Amino acid sequence: MLRREERKEDRRGDGPAAGPTRYQMREKLVSIGDDSWIENDRGEKVYKVDGKALRLRNTLILEDRSGQELAKIQTKVVRIKDTMEIEGPNGETLGVVKKALITPVRERYTVKIGNGPDIDIQGNILDHEYKFEIGRDRIAEVSKKWFRIRDTYGVEIDPGQNDVVILAATVALDMMQGRG
Repeated sequence: MLRREERKEDRRGDGPAAGPTRYQMREKLVSIGDDSWIENDRGEKVYKVDGKALRLRNTLILEDRSGQELAKIQTKVVRIKDTMEIEGPNGETLGVVKKALITPVRERYTVKIGNGPDIDIQGNILDHEYKFEIGRDRIAEVSKKWFRIRDTYGVEIDPGQNDVVILAATVALDMMQGRG
């Protein structure tokens, strides 16, 4: 039965043999107290971003379609400037997004991953034109050029990557840029 499902996914183009996965996000996606959706490139709602109000820290919850919590995105308890933490549903740290160097051309951030390699983020964060890289390998890209809808940008994630961590880091960057 599992093989049949895999073949069905392959025919649909979103299974293991498929290329990168694209998500569509709104520029004003994150807002404390509001809920928003992240859609796939077919316009289907895939992840919900729940802006939890009445919390001491800025907190957003990334949920799947059924409402199951996948990640919590929040400012650190001891606020370090330009740092946000991504926690898993059991409170484990999935990553910490930190502002790295400011250069004249582009901003840089790092996602510190517990047991895995750090992810470097660089490009024009404010204009949603940036890349996620491990070493010199691009693993994801954020861009406005894939969608013609105003105030919309895309996140393209290579196969085999943790979509939840990359999408949560993208939401964290929006919050850190003052869009949340």
